Amino acid sequence: MVKSSYAFKNISEVAGELNIHQHVLRFWETRFTSIKPIKRGGGRRYYRPEDVENLRHIQSLLYDDGYTIKGVQKLLRERGKSTMQKATSVPRGKKSEFNNKTLMKLQSLLSELEEIRSYFKY
Repeated sequence: MVKSSYAFKNISEVAGELNIHQHVLRFWETRFTSIKPIKRGGGRRYYRPEDVENLRHIQSLLYDDGYTIKGVQKLLRERGKSTMQKATSVPRGKKSEFNNKTLMKLQSLLSELEEIRSYFKY
């Protein structure tokens, strides 16, 4: 049985989807306030779809674009959590290869997120 894309995911599912270790996810929770999984009995974490998208974006900034943890924190503070996915331009002074493929990927993710967001508006 395949889970809906809107279903909550546990830490092992998210770690597998992002191809990172579970301890990395736990560490990122301590560093990025936008990542707040729901904790149920026994402290088990359940990630909402928006948490997974935020994690994916943070992962991209860290691993693909070469930001440091502090750099991503600063970027999120400057742009705000609500506009995190709209960060499609490289900050001044940042040396990075920001090619069309990356831009198209971010725009596609933004479109998906906006579509998901529309489901939650009344």
